[in-house]
Amino acid sequence: MLLLVVLLLTAFAPLAPRPDYAGLYRDAPHLAVDTRREGDSLRLYLHLPAPARLGPGHPLRLAAWPSYEAKLPLWQDSIARRRQHPRPEADGSLRLSFCIAAARVPAGAILQLSTAPADAKDDYQEPATTAWLRLTEAVLARPFVLTDSAGQPLARRYVRAGETFGVDSYGLMQPVRWKRYAVTPTPALPPMTSPAAMPAGSRLLPVLDSAEARPGEPLRFQEAGLYALKVGGAGGMPTRTLAVLVGANNYPALTTASELIEPLRYLTTSQERQRLTDAPDPKRAVDKFWLDIAQGNQRQGKELIRQFYGRVTAANRLFAAHKAGWLTDRGLLYVVLGPPPGVRRLFNGEERWFYSDGGLGGGPITYTFRPRPSTFAPDYYELVRRPEYELLWYAAVEKWRTPLTALTGPNAPTALPAR
Repeated sequence: MLLLVVLLLTAFAPLAPRPDYAGLYRDAPHLAVDTRREGDSLRLYLHLPAPARLGPGHPLRLAAWPSYEAKLPLWQDSIARRRQHPRPEADGSLRLSFCIAAARVPAGAILQLSTAPADAKDDYQEPATTAWLRLTEAVLARPFVLTDSAGQPLARRYVRAGETFGVDSYGLMQPVRWKRYAVTPTPALPPMTSPAAMPAGSRLLPVLDSAEARPGEPLRFQEAGLYALKVGGAGGMPTRTLAVLVGANNYPALTTASELIEPLRYLTTSQERQRLTDAPDPKRAVDKFWLDIAQGNQRQGKELIRQFYGRVTAANRLFAAHKAGWLTDRGLLYVVLGPPPGVRRLFNGEERWFYSDGGLGGGPITYTFRPRPSTFAPDYYELVRRPEYELLWYAAVEKWRTPLTALTGPNAPTALPAR
């Protein structure tokens, strides 16, 4: 009888609206999440950006979904204030930490976390108050978390060269062995490139160097690149691997002349980039490149610089994998076309980006990304390339180089409006 009641309640429960994930790709402060396995529990670490709001009217809610397209969650819950262990930061942000039973979150489930007001629209994902976490077996099993120099969870998979960080293991402190791999920072190819013409990725990455750190010893890598941390082995604990991208200089921002020139490969020829590199003052040459596009209008030239490199920085932060975010397939579209106005995530892990006016005749266009996870890049996606994108792509690039459309037109470099 009880089972029948449960089935009837499930059958007539209101279906959740299909969310639009585009908000999560806005260049805006994000709710950051990290996890650590602790025995039969999964600890979640949250970092709410300033101004952080929590408490009456802004509850901390969780929902576990069997897939991104599921109509009903596996369960929904809220975390009581006494379980959140809030820690206010000097900048107005807020850190939280709490545990849930690992048995409640099977591998493959999607965990949704929200601090939005109870009356907020569920179909729009506000990045400052909403986060989604795909619970892979690796995420559920990892018994350590990366921390900053103050011992707080990083909640990111990149660090800057020379930045001090640590590994905080649950239980007995574990030794850390690391390897630095040789990765060619190959930029993404245009969306009309034939898959047959794309270079095959190397199955084995050469190891450049390696070392071991004592348990609890801070880490600091001076060389940029891809590192694999192997943590464990003490007290019979299994060894787990986590890849970390070490970015040069002020990653995800760009600071040097070469860093500013490289992303221009999406808009320029190799000869143009070589002239910028060979200029007596490459940084000034980059400024002149944008000023020429703006036909001498300094205000427009500065706005183009701000918008273009703002997108590159955002792509670096959002899509960092085994290489800088702007080099990835999603970073390619993000930089040239801008943040997608609409994003749908399918049950098979695919992402579809919708642009309302980037197609033929100014009509809509859709780009599909398929997940290609690996140990070094668990959240990596590849674009499904099609020959029919060719004219659309050249038109999008030309808009950046045409003064009348560079700051207007379908791919105008503007951020998504807040909703």
